[in-house]
Amino acid sequence: MTHAAENKTDPRPLGDLVPDWTPPPLPGDMVLTGRACIVEPLDAEAHSAQLFSAFDGHDWLWDYMPYGPFHSASAYHRWIRDTVANPTMRFYAFRDAASRKLFGVASYLRMDPAAGSIEVGNICIAPAGQQSRAFTEAMYLMMRWAFDAGYRRYEWKCNALNIPSRRAAQRLGFSYEGVFRQAVVIKGRNRDTAWFAAIDSEWPALRQAYDSWLSPGNFDDQGRQIERLSDLTRLVRVSSDPAL
Repeated sequence: MTHAAENKTDPRPLGDLVPDWTPPPLPGDMVLTGRACIVEPLDAEAHSAQLFSAFDGHDWLWDYMPYGPFHSASAYHRWIRDTVANPTMRFYAFRDAASRKLFGVASYLRMDPAAGSIEVGNICIAPAGQQSRAFTEAMYLMMRWAFDAGYRRYEWKCNALNIPSRRAAQRLGFSYEGVFRQAVVIKGRNRDTAWFAAIDSEWPALRQAYDSWLSPGNFDDQGRQIERLSDLTRLVRVSSDPAL
């Protein structure tokens, strides 16, 4: 049988068609508002002093970051000023809606509208904001913007040694996709990178999970959760992290 005849009877598989595909926009200077958190464009003048105060004395926050720690408010101000000028990333500050205090930052990066792919990263949360309702809602608001804008793939990557980050990715509904060995060198050390992602077909169920968890009825009078987000997102994730 000739090669041409083979192809007629047993064609090679192709990916699914993506009808009417239009690349989504890049994120801009939008403000995302929820019940517990406000996500606003990071600004050196408006945010650096309060964020530096929230991070100061917690150098371990920067262990897996390619930058930091920052030992003066002026150094952190300068870093924000220079970083927000980089068009390959869009940084945002997280503000607690009740106290109005800033408690963290994150960014969109590796933005590829042509592929419909975008990553959330550079996440740094002060100890007071970690595991809070406000932080979870900030992650929800950023994910919601990406899928509502038309992105097909929303990524989370972290140092494979960063177990808290891997645990957070899974809790937030990202599916584990593997480890890229010797991916980069950070601060003179090897970094293996763990990959996670959520895709647009999963978003309706993930959104429902977040809406259920964030509902005021899911918290008692002391603000303690009744149903865990990880129990809700477990029903959506297609793969689990074997390290957890």
